[in-house]
Amino acid sequence: MKSNQRIWEIDFARGVAILLMIAFHLAFDLAEFYQQPITYKSGVIYYTGKAAAILFILLAGISSTFSSSNLLRGCKLILWGVIIWGVVGIAIPGSNIIYGILHFLGSCIILQHLLKLNRLNTPALLLTANLSIMLGIIFSRINMPNNILAPLGLTNANFFAVDYYPLFPWLGIFLLGLALGKLLYAQPHRISGAGRYNDPISFLGRHSLTVYLLHQPVILSLLFLLQQLKKC
Repeated sequence: MKSNQRIWEIDFARGVAILLMIAFHLAFDLAEFYQQPITYKSGVIYYTGKAAAILFILLAGISSTFSSSNLLRGCKLILWGVIIWGVVGIAIPGSNIIYGILHFLGSCIILQHLLKLNRLNTPALLLTANLSIMLGIIFSRINMPNNILAPLGLTNANFFAVDYYPLFPWLGIFLLGLALGKLLYAQPHRISGAGRYNDPISFLGRHSLTVYLLHQPVILSLLFLLQQLKKC
């Protein structure tokens, strides 16, 4: 979408999601790489990370209702997901990114394009979203003999991944985003309220993929630099 056609409130919400994600990953890095007594697997920090993911997924669904390049967008996200999987796997052995957020978002966007899900009316989307979430809950209670079907949410008891968003139940959140997009943007309009105060956050939202790809190297580099300065 061209800059003069962008919807500021979506960029702003995506920018908020970026800030939540950075906060979560900062806590994760401090705990995992610098042995700081920070709990990120539960409590406020855990839900900060999940809130970021849910917001990203909802916004991806909303954006898919008016994007004209969903197939290209989806393939691009999956490609970047594969690159990150390879780089992180080499840099941090055992990190286990299995069907991470980029793989998931790319798959959803491609499925939306191929199955023409945006042609479903709002009640049908809401019903399908709830069925997807329920199916994910059922799948999470099934102990599989292997993890071949992990992208669908079917795993065995020993499954572990640091970044894992299976199609079920998370496809339901994406479909809720599609439904929201049809409700909020059935007619072209803008929500009033854009102004200078939200420009920095909206800027992050406009460049969310770039920020996503770069934020961890930047955080880790800064933490390493601070550690070295403390030793001086």
